[in-house]
Amino acid sequence: MVKLRVLLVLILLSALHTGVHGVEPGKIIGGQQSTLPDWFKDSFLDISEDVEEAKDEDKHLMLYMHLSGCPYCYKMIEEGFKNSTNTQIIKDNFNVVAINIKGNKEISLNENLTMTESEVREHYKVNFTPTIVFLDQNNHLVYKVNGYRSPQNFKHALDFVSSRSYQQMSLAQFISNQDRRKRYTLRVHDSFQEISDLSKKRQKPLLVLFEDQYCVLCDRLHEGHLNNPEVIQLLDLFDVVRLDAESNQPIVDVDGNKTTPKAYAKKLDLIYRPGIVMFDQGKEMMRIDALLYSYHFAGHLRYIGERHYLQYPESVFDYLTVYKQSVLESGQNIDLSK
Repeated sequence: MVKLRVLLVLILLSALHTGVHGVEPGKIIGGQQSTLPDWFKDSFLDISEDVEEAKDEDKHLMLYMHLSGCPYCYKMIEEGFKNSTNTQIIKDNFNVVAINIKGNKEISLNENLTMTESEVREHYKVNFTPTIVFLDQNNHLVYKVNGYRSPQNFKHALDFVSSRSYQQMSLAQFISNQDRRKRYTLRVHDSFQEISDLSKKRQKPLLVLFEDQYCVLCDRLHEGHLNNPEVIQLLDLFDVVRLDAESNQPIVDVDGNKTTPKAYAKKLDLIYRPGIVMFDQGKEMMRIDALLYSYHFAGHLRYIGERHYLQYPESVFDYLTVYKQSVLESGQNIDLSK
């Protein structure tokens, strides 16, 4: 009888492991765990107090919002904070507080506003991890970095905030006064269409890619995502136009205004290159202004291109959670790091 019970338990465990249809579930792979630098501030998560302490040292407060196992967070910590030319700049000019966006610790943002770590995600509209929020010495948000940034691009944000240039200009203006070496020659792609009037009614969503000659990561985009058969197929769901963000050629924007690509990128406050903005029915639905690996990049395109945003209007991550489960149940692995 005992042996029979053991056998039944083993059969049950095997069934749970292999899934409902006898297919062994896939796995999430490629996640990487960050070890935060020991010089990050050991905070009681009273942000007003942290701002005051930073002010006493003539520094700004930086909130580093991360997620356990996030490959972009790992890359940002290793390249942007630990082993970087930016390390000393950060130590000299910022106090850094880490916030786990799925944590449950209580955070006091000011004397009138208290919430959990996970609720801070909504407060600061965190759509990518890591997200970095810069607060001035009055506890006001002065700039936010969405997602991973290369050390060079991250340095622009660090210099912009530490010099208090946000009091006089935008980051785009600040960068235009900095290093302007030409790094990229605009490349063609079969998915790109010649569209100068973005306001015309269309059956498909509209995807606008902004590049320019100073772009550090545009070659990587073309050799990676834009060379990926899955992405190429997803681009067929869109009308795709590439704009040179330095161009003064006349175009008509989504709202019907006469403008130029350069002025339109500024109006959209799109600093990141290559930057992607997706529209549907004349409204901006989503933008990709951070480095994304293949799984998330394709997922964002699918969310808008297949109009899953109608069913999951709150967040692309609500859709990706459901999509992820279906992929894993089919027996396929999901690699977050490619």
